[in-house]
Amino acid sequence: MKLNTDDKNNFVFEYDDIQIQVPGGLNDEKLDSLRVTLKINKADSHVNVRHSLNLFNHTQVEKFLLQVSYQLEISDTMVRKAFIKLTDELEQHRLTQPSQSDEQVAIEYQLPKEEFIEAKDFLCAENLLERTNNRIGASGIIGEENNRLLMYLIFTSRKTTNPLHCISFGSSGVGKTHLQSNVSELIPSEDKVEITQLSANAFYYFNRYDLKNKLVLIEDMDGAEDGLLPLRELQTKKRISKSVVQKSIGGRGRTNNLVVEGPVCVAGCTTQEGMYQDNANRSFLLYIDESSEQDERIMAYQRMLYAGKVDGDYQDVSAKLLRNVQRLLKPIKVINPYAEHLKLPNTVFKPRRTNLHYLQLIEVVTFYHQHQREERCDETTGEVYIETTLEDIKMANTLIKEVLLRKSDRLNGAARTYFESLSGYLAENNSQTYSNTEIRREFGISETTLRRHHKVLLAEGYIEKVGGNRTESFEYKLLDVNEFKDLEATIEKALNLCLEYATPPSVRHSGNGEPK
Repeated sequence: MKLNTDDKNNFVFEYDDIQIQVPGGLNDEKLDSLRVTLKINKADSHVNVRHSLNLFNHTQVEKFLLQVSYQLEISDTMVRKAFIKLTDELEQHRLTQPSQSDEQVAIEYQLPKEEFIEAKDFLCAENLLERTNNRIGASGIIGEENNRLLMYLIFTSRKTTNPLHCISFGSSGVGKTHLQSNVSELIPSEDKVEITQLSANAFYYFNRYDLKNKLVLIEDMDGAEDGLLPLRELQTKKRISKSVVQKSIGGRGRTNNLVVEGPVCVAGCTTQEGMYQDNANRSFLLYIDESSEQDERIMAYQRMLYAGKVDGDYQDVSAKLLRNVQRLLKPIKVINPYAEHLKLPNTVFKPRRTNLHYLQLIEVVTFYHQHQREERCDETTGEVYIETTLEDIKMANTLIKEVLLRKSDRLNGAARTYFESLSGYLAENNSQTYSNTEIRREFGISETTLRRHHKVLLAEGYIEKVGGNRTESFEYKLLDVNEFKDLEATIEKALNLCLEYATPPSVRHSGNGEPK
């Protein structure tokens, strides 16, 4: 008369010649109920009785007892004794087991000695970011040198107190999801959560620390639109909470507060650039390379892959090394002694938040170099920290230049790509005007897409109509082809000035501004 729980998916209880199975085990954690699915049979009979019920519900149990007694031809007294004993055993088992909603302690992955030494040597080597980018490419990611390294560092920031976030933009089929998926393969599986579709309340039902310092990957933001509001709160406030009403003993309502702790690093992909402004303001915007040169690089790789000339083993080795590198990075405070001198140009969009992103990226670069930085100790608090170097700032400037350029641009990514291609085409053909028919033929784009680009360019004053009527195709003229280059020069100059004005400080300051 002992409950056998060796198989957690099928408990077995025997009482005299009655066998009771509990398929699915015990999943009900509410102490005011005991919901189970039962399969009951007698030793000398092939008849099985199956039913789901709450063993704490007297009315349900009594009706079921009569049914079992009738179908198995057993005394109702014996069946009742069996159910009383079964209920006691199940209740005792539940009380002795840890609740599924209890805080779960993450099991730290232990690297084998050889892998540990290899990853440590990698992190201590010179030109770490360059070597990392080369390994990312060796893992099978073609092109996108700046985007892939920046994305890898953003994913690394999940281990810091202020993680970064990113959104990848691009036309359908250009490889947004492919890039995000492949870079995420360089992050240990225990540190990431992948989401295809998300409901509005899904985030609130994670265990409290399930998402803490995790990478949350959204394959397509259109499929997770309902859950983006709590996700934004998790990005900004680093925790979300929601009060729900649950029935307690006696049917009375009881308020339960659901809390999920961050911080988290969030990455997503979308084709609709203007749809997620609130999310974009909190994120680095990565525009996928849609150039013909990138097309050729990818197609050349595909041909080599099918020709059997791609070393798949080396790709796996590179990916494994970068995952091990992530496991060796430990949380540590980063102080940037040059932060007061790092001022971005006023042309950037949302300068307050963008300035914070810039400082956080520098922090991540320093964090990634933690094995090459001297650990210091704050004499007042005893806290261990590492300091940013000018080389860290220089590397961050190189990575963030394209991001700042896009954030400062009045055009969205698709319109800017079209305009720059258009400018190059007209310069190559020594022409100042063009028609819709000509561009559709040369660029191979649909009329709908062309009209959408022209609407944006006309509204922002980048082109003007110079001819055409109802029977003839409109002609257009470009107004300022150097505007983007001038903007790029302004941002580059501002970043260079940051380095020029950043001098080693002679005095460090405490949190209230007083010199130490």
